[in-house]
This record gives sequence, structure tokens and C-alpha cells, in this order.
Amino acid sequence: MNIRKWVLHNALQFDGKASAGAVIGKVVQEDAQAKKDMKKLAMQVQGIIKEVNLLSVVEQKKELEKLAPELLEEKPKEKQDLKPLPNAEGKIVFRIAPEPSKYLHVGHALIFMIQNLYAKKHNGTLNLRIEDTNPEKSEEEFLNAMKEDLEWLGLRFDKEIVVSDHLEIFYTYAEKLIKTGGAYVCSCSQEDIKTLRMQKRACPCRQNNSMDEWKKMLDGSYKDGERILRLVGDMQSNNGVLRDPIIFRLSSTPHYKQGDKFRVWPTYDFENAIADSHWKTTHVIRSKEFELREPLQEIIRERLGLKGPTTLEIGRFRISGAETQGRVIRAMIDKKEVTGWDDPRLVTVKAIRRRGFVKEMIQELALVVGLGKAGGAIDIKTLEGINRKIVDPIAPRFFFISEPTLITIENAPEKSVELDLHPDAKKGGRRMQTTNAFMVEKKDLERLEDGQEYRLMDCLNFKKEGTKFVFTSETNKEFTGKQRIHWLPARENDKASVMMPDAKIVHGLVEKGVSSLKEGDILQFERFGFCRLDSKNELQFRYTHT
Repeated sequence: MNIRKWVLHNALQFDGKASAGAVIGKVVQEDAQAKKDMKKLAMQVQGIIKEVNLLSVVEQKKELEKLAPELLEEKPKEKQDLKPLPNAEGKIVFRIAPEPSKYLHVGHALIFMIQNLYAKKHNGTLNLRIEDTNPEKSEEEFLNAMKEDLEWLGLRFDKEIVVSDHLEIFYTYAEKLIKTGGAYVCSCSQEDIKTLRMQKRACPCRQNNSMDEWKKMLDGSYKDGERILRLVGDMQSNNGVLRDPIIFRLSSTPHYKQGDKFRVWPTYDFENAIADSHWKTTHVIRSKEFELREPLQEIIRERLGLKGPTTLEIGRFRISGAETQGRVIRAMIDKKEVTGWDDPRLVTVKAIRRRGFVKEMIQELALVVGLGKAGGAIDIKTLEGINRKIVDPIAPRFFFISEPTLITIENAPEKSVELDLHPDAKKGGRRMQTTNAFMVEKKDLERLEDGQEYRLMDCLNFKKEGTKFVFTSETNKEFTGKQRIHWLPARENDKASVMMPDAKIVHGLVEKGVSSLKEGDILQFERFGFCRLDSKNELQFRYTHT
């Protein structure tokens, strides 16, 4: 009965931390006799877990390679592919249509990436449509940030459309509706409109379908809120969206791009209905929260004789425990509860990118999500797990010590130590000069037991004898203990800091070899976690995940 192999196997599946229940299940499955004394088995498992959880993931993997290499062989996974796209005959045109009113978050990126994958699969067109028809919310800062994020995600567009550059198109269609009795100018207060909608009663302004009122809206005769343009809908509908919805409103707020050129702005549903038809969008993928609005957009297009796209609503996905609402994040920034839109506690594209998540993670997550309607919360651990698989084979390894404590190892030889830059030997190496003085983690030092042998990773072996530390041997083959710890030479290190996911800063020492990295590079600090180099001048890192 080999309990240790199953503990190692389980630990490697869960970020280096094994779980007793899962291990016991595997042991019993392999050896039914183990069931006879479950209390004894549980104690044995807990003891081994305590030992194994102290090892780094690299050490766990090396040990399992010796004990049971077959457990490291991954079974080939069935290739994930996109679900069939409905109505995919002819030329396919997708559009990504963000509003520049906040920074993009992971949920946006997922939907954008799904559309990008479908466009590529069908050799179709992908357009960027900037929906900037809300002058109170649209800002150039958000537009620039959005474009930067889209570029980082690897999205390439066949056409870029700025909707505010084409308002005359929307005015033309509005006038067509007014002339045919399909829309009217309303002067009611918001309270009256709400009351009539609740009572399912038609507004008396329905008779005001003359072009004169509309022209006065356009020429500035009315102040903000004094007039709106409403669609003649269905006041008896159970879908409140269809009860004479607003399709144009007045706003004198200067637009970030158009300035004071326009005062009459289309609302979301009218703008979408017209834009998708005008720019010949064939397919729209969006979150399920818009499902109730689709009938309204269909009515608008139907009355104007326009052809609409195939619309697919998928589940709305959010990251567990993370805030994504723009207004809430703005308030958090104002109150200094977060440092900005790229604060590590957020899941904006900027924040996860700065932490060290890669765009390929978003793409793989998009394949998992697909066109499912279930939606719901995605645990940040899911993102971390996907990202880890991508960066682990390429991230160089270095040592970082957060609470450096000096120890002297008697009789330790002075030597030039070559360490792996990556477990894959082909990745090259790094060198450090050592004496008998080393820096180790304070918590590692506190765990050392008298009479036990320990190994400084890829360097030497030593024993704790009372208050002293004594050199025993150099090679890994000669090592008889169980715990390996990382280290730094007592001199010639650099100071560094790591911003953790909770925005707390961990200060420590790092080996000089990190000077070979560039800002933005992702590495793994062994026995600490993956990090991204945020500032090379001050050696500031951001923690990614274990």
C-alpha cells in the first residue's frame, strides 16, 4: 500500500495541497484491505499530507516521477470545439459592440472572444462598433483603454464603426417611423410615463406624431428632458419593454468626440436594431440579460422593413466575489477602496493582464463556455487553473524570499551553484556564488527540527544540531531527509516587492538573475507562486497565482 504516491498525485492536482478524503478514496480503491482500520489509515494519510504539503510543486512532481511516473501521464482530452452556429450559410458578419463607459472585464472579453472564434471558424467578418451614443457615459479614456484591451486579446477587425459619426442614419429612420405613425414625441414627466406603463394605458401624446415636434427637438427648442421620441408599442404587453419605449432622448452634455454637434441621441435598442441591419450583421452573441429586449429590436426592424441578425443569448458569466459594475467600481476608486481599474482585486481585463494572466486563458475559457445559456459564477480558481497550464511550461524559475533570515552552515563549501531556469533542462540555467552563509524564509527556519536533514534546493544538504546548522553532503542522491527549501546567498541579492491579489505588498529579496527579464515577463518564484514583472527599475512584481 503506497499512500505517499496518492498524496503526491492529489497535491499536484490542487496547487500543491493534498486533501485527505480524496487520498483515502484512492488508497481504498487500490487496496480494499485498508478499509479494515480506517482510523489508522486516516492518521497515516494526515501525517504524509503534512509532509508533502510542505514541498514545492516542483519537488512533489520530482518525487512522484520516482514513485509512480504513470500517474503523471495525462490522458488525452477530447478536443473542444465550437458548437454549430445556426444559420451559418453565406457570408458571416459578427460585430463586437462595446460602450466606452468603463473598462472591459472578463465577462466582456469572453463574449468578444467567442464571436472572434466563430468569425474565424466560418472565415467571416468581425467588425468593431463603438456604441458611443450616451454622451453622459462615453469617455475617451474608456475608449482608448478598450482598444488597448482588444488589441491585447488579439482581436483584429475588418471595419471600425463609431456610431456617433453616423447619427443622421438614425434620424432618417426615426423620421420614417414618425411619418408612418409608428413613433411620437412625448412631453410627459418620467413619473407619468411610469404610471401609464404600470397601468398599461396609452399616453395622450400618441397623437403628437407630427414632424414639427421632432424638428424642434433637433434644432434645440427644448431643454433636456422636455421631450422624448417614443415608439408606438403594445401597452398591453406583459413585456414592459414593449410598452411605448423611448427611442430618442435629449442631452446637451458635450460628447467626447462630437462636442455640441448633436443633442438628440438614440437609445440602446433603437441604435442596435438599426446598426445591426445597416452594417449587415448576420450574427449577434450577447449575454442572456438582453433577451427581453430582442422582441423590441425585432419590432423596430420589422416596421422599417429591415433585416435583422440571428441573435444568440448565452448565460451571463461573472467571477465569484468580484465586482464588475462600472458605477460600483468608480465609487470604489473615488473612495480609494481600490487603486484603480487595474487593481488586482478587480477582474477587468487590465487588472488580470497586469497580474500575469495571458490572453490564451480567455480563449480557452471561451471554448469551455461556448453558447451555453446556463451562465452563473466562475471561480477565479478556474481562470488560474487554465492560466497555469499555459504559463507553467514557459515561465522561468527564480528564488524570492519574503522574510529573509540569515543562517550559517558550518563547513559548507564555497561553490558556484548552477540551478535550472526551468525544470525542462533545455531552458538553460542560472548561477549563484555561495559561501557558508545563506538567506532562508523565516517560516522555513522555524520548522526545522533538531537532528533532521534538510536540503537547500540544488545546492547542498545540512542538519540542524541544537542551535547550529552543519553541512552533511552536496548531491541530491545523498539527501536522506524529506524537506527541501529555497534559499539565496547571504550577499549579492536584490530587493524586490510583490503585490498580492488583495493588494497587500510583500517585500523581500530576489536573486540577481531576474535582471535578465523584461517588464511584462511572467516567471515562477519557486515555492511562492507565478508572478509578472511590473516594474524592472524597482523590481516590482504582481502575484498571479500558485
